[in-house]
Amino acid sequence: MNEETLRKLLSNLTEGRISIDEAVGALGDLPFQDLGFARVDHHRGLRCGRSEVVFCEGKTPAQVAAIAEAILSKGDTLLGTRASAEHYAAVLEKCPGARYEEQARCIVFRKEPAPLTGNVLVLTAGTADIPVAAEAKLTAETLGARTEMISDVGVAGLHRLLRYGEKIRNANVIVVVAGMEGALASVVGGLTSKPVIGVPTSVGYGTSLNGFAPLLTMLNSCAAGVSVVNIDNGFGGGYIAASINALVS
Repeated sequence: MNEETLRKLLSNLTEGRISIDEAVGALGDLPFQDLGFARVDHHRGLRCGRSEVVFCEGKTPAQVAAIAEAILSKGDTLLGTRASAEHYAAVLEKCPGARYEEQARCIVFRKEPAPLTGNVLVLTAGTADIPVAAEAKLTAETLGARTEMISDVGVAGLHRLLRYGEKIRNANVIVVVAGMEGALASVVGGLTSKPVIGVPTSVGYGTSLNGFAPLLTMLNSCAAGVSVVNIDNGFGGGYIAASINALVS
């Protein structure tokens, strides 16, 4: 339940469209709903402005489907990350209309389309970084941010990046997704006054250490304005980008 849903509920109550008992019933699962194996946080939308997001990896398809059904019983948006095709099949049975974004490995459902605002730009150093970037892009869009992705503009060919200088300058916030040595975040940070969120990926040969090398590069950036999330955490990068974007949109 988010603030808008709560306002509608209270408005329906004060205008006599629902009874006190119906209102109490609607609020009965706040602050959370106990499913036994999970406690769905229906209060998160009121506290944080956005509903709980489901991390699907490690959960069974039946568990993910039950959590998804519970979230949508009180809210209008579902986002499940690190989801498999089996997770999606189970969710679809409970929530017809949900869609699966295979590249991003995400399940998405909105009861009503939401207008997209602002300008979030997602850049990838290489084509191999696209799956993580797709998760970032989809997350930001699901949270209401107008988002564009430009891929394969890494430091091995800086002329490719510089072609998009105007887009970089016009973005409210930029998510940079890079593996290997992860230098792209520093380069972008030196081209803009806008916040840059570095997302290191596990793409690379042995000494990239499954993303640890680009993580350290981004953390040690000499460019001011660069912040960093965890390795392969496209969701985290997209979520923070959407939050920043909402402040200025």
